[in-house]
Amino acid sequence: MNEQEVEQTLAKLNQAINEIGKVIVGQSQVIEELLISIMAGGHCLLEGVPGLAKTLMVSSLSKTLAMDFNRVQFTPDLMPSDIIGTEILETDHDSGDRFFKFQQGPVFTNILLADEINRTPPKTQAALLEAMQEKSISYAGKSYNLPKPFFVLATQNPVEQAGTYSLPEAQLDRFLMFIRVGYPSAEEEIEILKRTTGNIAATLIEVLSAQEMLNLQSLTRDVEISNALVAYVTQIVRNTRPVKEGENSPCKLVADYVRWGAGPRAGQALVLCAKAKALMSGRYAVTIADIEFVAPAVLRHRILLNFQAEAEQVSTDEVIAALLSDTLKPVSDLS
Repeated sequence: MNEQEVEQTLAKLNQAINEIGKVIVGQSQVIEELLISIMAGGHCLLEGVPGLAKTLMVSSLSKTLAMDFNRVQFTPDLMPSDIIGTEILETDHDSGDRFFKFQQGPVFTNILLADEINRTPPKTQAALLEAMQEKSISYAGKSYNLPKPFFVLATQNPVEQAGTYSLPEAQLDRFLMFIRVGYPSAEEEIEILKRTTGNIAATLIEVLSAQEMLNLQSLTRDVEISNALVAYVTQIVRNTRPVKEGENSPCKLVADYVRWGAGPRAGQALVLCAKAKALMSGRYAVTIADIEFVAPAVLRHRILLNFQAEAEQVSTDEVIAALLSDTLKPVSDLS
């Protein structure tokens, strides 16, 4: 892509944000984090109480991107074949021979909305693991590639835990970002009431094509990051891990409340998401501010707190804030 094409594509990205804003009031940081995750080529898990428009946000995003979109409502009786597909018996009308043909499931799309993913049993949740990691699925000894680009945007709510199945750590780690959707402000809530209780429905325009998104993903990886900032990211990830007995931890909250820290995949995610954040801001080099912006959504599902943290109601976000404060920063923003 030449410089003019890059600027045009970035302008379309901003136009996509404006299109989503026709339907979603506020939640600008959540929308930005969603797009960062897609530009970085990763999957997203959104968590928020019912009624915060999580599903509407994802479906609106899909309408602004000219890509295939499927939604699956995860329920306790959902089977793996309901997601990846199954073989059906067909008859050749000329010869009369009977044969099995693979019928693709809803996972064969560009954007898959896994709505309330924690309401289905682990066996069905695990059916997504290969698709999320390898961008392909295996069935009856054959491998099938998924369309490019491919994203899983999953939702869950933190209340009504009866009848739910918490995602295992291995699957949580497959999500590039874990985004928390909070309540709107008073002014935003008034605007929501005005927009949703009349007869006027917003029409969203498709802005970005699948190929343009693939170009953006490639461009994201070309964004520069200095050796000092890579070392800073590494130190943040290493500081999430509890130290051995007798050693001094660089962060007191980690020493007191963390049971398991983040693995190397967290570092990869931090670098990629920071590059995407820099590109969205119109820059081609990562800064410390980019890393700090994406750190909570990248790390919060990769840090496991202990029982003491639960008893004292210490949240993962508080630990991450302390971690970022206590980790020694490079001298220059770009160095």
